[in-house]
Amino acid sequence: MTLLAPARTGPDVRSLQLAAMRSGELGSVHSWELVTAVDGPGTRLTVFLAGCPLRCLYCHNPDMLALEDGEPVTAEEILARVRRYLPVFRATGGGLTLSGGEVLMQPAFAARVLHGAKELGVHTTLDTSGYLGANLTDRMLADTDLILLDVKSGDPDTYRRVTGGELEPTLTFGRRLARVGLPDAGGYAPEVWVRFVLVPGLTDDAKNVERVAAYVDELNGIRPGTVTRVEVLPFHQMGRYKWAALGRTYALETTQPPSVELTERVRDQFRAHGLRTY
Repeated sequence: MTLLAPARTGPDVRSLQLAAMRSGELGSVHSWELVTAVDGPGTRLTVFLAGCPLRCLYCHNPDMLALEDGEPVTAEEILARVRRYLPVFRATGGGLTLSGGEVLMQPAFAARVLHGAKELGVHTTLDTSGYLGANLTDRMLADTDLILLDVKSGDPDTYRRVTGGELEPTLTFGRRLARVGLPDAGGYAPEVWVRFVLVPGLTDDAKNVERVAAYVDELNGIRPGTVTRVEVLPFHQMGRYKWAALGRTYALETTQPPSVELTERVRDQFRAHGLRTY
């Protein structure tokens, strides 16, 4: 990754960096990886932007919660990587996914990258909690083919316990995604996949799951076909070592991944609503 003025520091350089971030020319990027069968269709370049307003108990990227956890990277550098993989994207039906952290902590940078990728004819995906959904402009929506909407809980109290934040911004954002595709709205509506992390003893309560499923029903009631897929993601301990390395208390130290039976019970709850569920 290329730093802006890597050999210099000081208020003048910092001022230039902040101006470049406000314009979207520069972003704080933690890492990137080329992956297949996750984060959207086909083989994808997934770029992880630093910074997140939530503090999820099960976060497997606690090393990228602050903007300072990333490196300054230009939008053009990301797009150069996209160009490098164009043959792969075309062969697999893949593309670019912006993830995090929370992408919408850096809306100007995300907007520039998404628009540049669409100009290259690349499929674009935005992975978001929806918590900062108000930062997503209509132009960004027009440049986004797929939104991975992380609905972390259907119950406000559980959501607050899981994330430290409020559920309502996510619900409001999802409703906007449904309404923007209505004929009288005149907007472009990206495809939506809802993601739900299944954590035993935390998000697995049947009533909580039903509230998430009812919310998806609501979105599809506003505009049929808003949500085309639900992904139930079993909790794992792959990020535990990061919490230890950062010297932070990990509340789910003893929590075990869900059993196959529990995972299927939850998936069946969504399927009972007629939802294509994985």
